[in-house]
Amino acid sequence: MQIQQFYDKGLAHASYAVRCGRQVVIIDPARDPQPYYDFADEHEANIIAVIETHPHADFVSSHLEIAEETEADIYCSKLVGAKYPHKTFDDGDRITLGNVELHAINTPGHSPDSISILLMDELAQSRAVFTGDTLFVGDVGRPDLREEEAVGGHKREELAAQLYRSTRNKLMTLPGATRVYPAHGPGSLCGKTTSTDLDSTIAKELKTNYALQPMSQEDFIKVLLEDQPFVPKYFGHDVKLNKQGAPSFEDSIRAVPHPSSTAALEPSVLVIDTRPAAKFRAGHLPGAINLQDGGKFETWLGSVVGPTEKYYLLADSQIALDIVIRKTAKIGYEGNIQGAMLVPLQLPAIAPTVDVEAVRQHPEAFTIVDIRNHAEAKVPVFENAVVIPLPELRERAREIPTDKPILVHCAGGYRSAAGASIVQQALPGAEVLDLGEAITEFQKQVVH
Repeated sequence: MQIQQFYDKGLAHASYAVRCGRQVVIIDPARDPQPYYDFADEHEANIIAVIETHPHADFVSSHLEIAEETEADIYCSKLVGAKYPHKTFDDGDRITLGNVELHAINTPGHSPDSISILLMDELAQSRAVFTGDTLFVGDVGRPDLREEEAVGGHKREELAAQLYRSTRNKLMTLPGATRVYPAHGPGSLCGKTTSTDLDSTIAKELKTNYALQPMSQEDFIKVLLEDQPFVPKYFGHDVKLNKQGAPSFEDSIRAVPHPSSTAALEPSVLVIDTRPAAKFRAGHLPGAINLQDGGKFETWLGSVVGPTEKYYLLADSQIALDIVIRKTAKIGYEGNIQGAMLVPLQLPAIAPTVDVEAVRQHPEAFTIVDIRNHAEAKVPVFENAVVIPLPELRERAREIPTDKPILVHCAGGYRSAAGASIVQQALPGAEVLDLGEAITEFQKQVVH
């Protein structure tokens, strides 16, 4: 018996293959099914089942594509209301895989339809539990992603209470040696304090996980709901898409239009320029937003751009363009691309550079906009800064006064490049400056 973890650092997403002999079960697969096919081929095995622990909010799953390609069965809770062909998998249900069994455990809380999957060996001993977004290493899943009517209208307090009972009555009663394999790691927006470890044991979590310490249900709900991170715009969209089942990954990518770099762009359509900030500042199309390709590109794309918005996607090489198109597909945004194209050779707009010394000597001469998240901005870098987190900036940029040069900053420079371009687009007559990586110099002063 073998457990193989597949980890996507960009979305902090972990999926799994469980193999026994020549049979494989896939748990919570990512959008691109190829790694699972390669794993099965390497071991001369067949994928017989795909299990979804819940309809994911932060990435698009390939469960339907894998099932259509391999004739594997899809398993999920009856509470999902899945629109694709599936078998229900709830308390008491099990799948036999060689000489081991996978048992369903209903563990609602992160979502009302969440399940965990207990792996039992041939001696009926629990070996591992795949906890989806119910239990992470050092954390539990957030319970506030299903409040919109479009995704169920479930109150966060009610789901948090369910999560309290799921952890106490189901997961915490498992033998301490049971290995814990969650669907997410550090940096995931499905939790708030996730550990850097990508797996654990029940015993270790009972000892170290803040959410599993002795406390009343009321205290648990209070602790869990405070300081949760923002909810990206795309989350509800992905829940609905995963309930239906997504189309083929490669087919969707091939369907993206590729106009030439000299093609006329529709003026009302958003332009996302994925080049590094320095190249963008040296010249870019008017009104373009600079979302640099990087470790969290998918998250920021789905936080800044709405799930129904059309946009152009720009990069400076064909390879770079292909990479970002594939990243858009991971969150189900590839169908919104009006055109994926190389950056034109003639780029009229040039962003002004920041005089860092002038900012240091006279910060009051600028309208400073802090686009960090609210929890980060509790420790201000500059007094009297206007706090508008990046995911809210397109909607709120016109709140920013324009009587002084506008200086945008974040925590490390990545977000401020996007933020400055958003503010410039919203306030075309204003002088907008990006403090960029120079923010670290000012943060040192705050620490001291």
